[in-house]
Amino acid sequence: MTEPPAPPSLEEATGWIGAEVADFGGGQVGQVEGFFVDDDDGEPVWLIVRLGRRRNTRVVAVPFAGCAGTPSGVWIAYEGEVLQRAPVVDPARPLRREHELTICSHFGIGEAVGRAGEVVGRPEGAITAEPPRH
Repeated sequence: MTEPPAPPSLEEATGWIGAEVADFGGGQVGQVEGFFVDDDDGEPVWLIVRLGRRRNTRVVAVPFAGCAGTPSGVWIAYEGEVLQRAPVVDPARPLRREHELTICSHFGIGEAVGRAGEVVGRPEGAITAEPPRH
C-alpha cells in the first residue's frame, strides 16, 4: 500500500505566491495571492487565490490539501465555477472558526472530516487561521 503524498510545505507554499492557478480541467482561473496557516501549528491550510483579471476580481480561499505545484504554476482540484461561488476572504485578516466552517461547507468538507473536523471543536469566534507571520 502506498502512502498518500505529503501536503505541500510552508516553504513550497511561499514559493507559489504570484503563480498562475489552473482549475481541475486545466483552465487558468487566477493567481496565488498568499495562504493562511493554522493558528495553532502554523501549517498551511488555505491557498488564497485572486480570481479573474483587473476589475472583476474575487479573492477566495481554496483547501490547501487540494492543491499541487506544477511546472507552470499551481493546480487546484476544483472547477472554476466552484471557485467563482466561493466565499470571499480578505488575505490580510485572519479567519474565524465560523468563516472557515462556511468555506469548508462550500467545498463539501463535512464537520467530521478534514479542516472542518479540526476547527469545529474550537470556541465560537476563535481565530483559526491567519496569514503567516514573517
